[in-house]
Amino acid sequence: MLGSVKSRRLLIAATASLGLVTAGAGYSAQAAAPAASAAAPAPAAAAATHRVLFDNSKAEQAGNADWVIGSSQPDPLGQDSTPTKETDWTGGLSAWGVALQRTGDYSLKTLPAGNTITYGGSGALDLKNFDTFVLPEPNIRLSTAEKTAVMKFVQAGGGLFLISDHDVSDRNNDGYDSPMIINDLMTSNGVDNTNPFGFSVDKLNIASGNPKAISDSSNPVLNGSFGKVTGSLIANGATFTLKPADNPAVKGLLWRSGSSTTGTTGAFFVTSTFGSGRVAIWGDSSPIDDGTGASGDTLYDGWNDSSATNAALALNATAWLSGTGSTGGGGGGGGGGTCTTSGQLLANPGFESGTSGWSATSGVITSSTAKASHSGSYKAWLGGAGTAGTKTLSQSVTIPANCSASLSFWLHIDTAETGTTAYDTLKVQVLNSSGTVLGTPATYSNVNAATGYTQRTLDLSAYAGQSVTLKFTSTEGSKLQTSFVVDDTALNVN
Repeated sequence: MLGSVKSRRLLIAATASLGLVTAGAGYSAQAAAPAASAAAPAPAAAAATHRVLFDNSKAEQAGNADWVIGSSQPDPLGQDSTPTKETDWTGGLSAWGVALQRTGDYSLKTLPAGNTITYGGSGALDLKNFDTFVLPEPNIRLSTAEKTAVMKFVQAGGGLFLISDHDVSDRNNDGYDSPMIINDLMTSNGVDNTNPFGFSVDKLNIASGNPKAISDSSNPVLNGSFGKVTGSLIANGATFTLKPADNPAVKGLLWRSGSSTTGTTGAFFVTSTFGSGRVAIWGDSSPIDDGTGASGDTLYDGWNDSSATNAALALNATAWLSGTGSTGGGGGGGGGGTCTTSGQLLANPGFESGTSGWSATSGVITSSTAKASHSGSYKAWLGGAGTAGTKTLSQSVTIPANCSASLSFWLHIDTAETGTTAYDTLKVQVLNSSGTVLGTPATYSNVNAATGYTQRTLDLSAYAGQSVTLKFTSTEGSKLQTSFVVDDTALNVN
């Protein structure tokens, strides 16, 4: 939603107060929506409580924004412990919060202003205590430590829900708007700075529109327990450019009119995965705005807009990010049963039997003395060409249900590149039997070059009970070489 020019919002508010319906460019404003409509139909009861943290530490209430689920923070139940309608909690996102609360399957909290986003700490609002983190149009740039915390949270199996807005939507006038902040998260986070989610926010201000959903009856976000998603709305928003070369799991679910759903530009709602976690992003804050909030705020009821199915989209996506649904990683852990298998599962883990058990680009598995092995004579040498190209190494394996699983390997990186730009990369990915990337647990680059081998260990417990392919892919630029030498691998389960 536009943060500075509010004349259209004021007109909508004025006409709504008179009980009129105003036809806007591409959407309509509903006046005096029944209170019961604020809450979407409740899904069937879940077996576990899904823990969702909504952020308010990044100026989500600056200007006319009021992107909070309630005025009682961190616990919205302090305002009303049994809300039945959106006005029982005070905030522009109260309809979202109340709809989740009414199911009985969600535990909701808010990270109040003045707090810091953390992961792995001891605080009650640390991300380790939640399944999903919602960043609704952040207007303060995340610190380096906060960006690392968010990325590690997702990598370990958390769900991240990003809400962007249009270009030049800097509500607190600090020089950063939400497109800049989100793009910065994906390029300067200390975990993977090579666009790990596979999309970027376009620097656009689209005045109006009604993006439509793709046809995919099996997609849990578009066809979840909260209803079927057919479309959304744009009221000063932006779109996304997809970059499947950076992350093949990226997928546009809703597209701006005139955009090709098989292309890479014009996506309005996008999902992806990273590590064991899931990611969703929306191109405008107007669809999540329920028209209610603190006194004096000028808001618009996109949540109940009859031209879209925004409530179902927000709620289905929250459920998917929290671990329900069948697509991607997320949800964390390998289930509640007992692991009946333990040990190391990879065939030929040290490559001493050559290519046995592995699929690899010709020449990758080698006994060449030009690069030392960690042990024995053989290793896998990816990259090292100094010309543009990719090399791969993979092995398929079934991870037993209910088991903890960790992939370890020794990695030596040397490079002729200089500086801090990641020109050459090695991605470690998990694919399903159809070749779809479920997650990218780690990415290394020429920036990580060091003398000798370093052992790396990645948690793959989220894939317990699945048959997957573990894949190493090196990508080099067109100039100087970077060698990624892998040896003594292991997939340990217990």
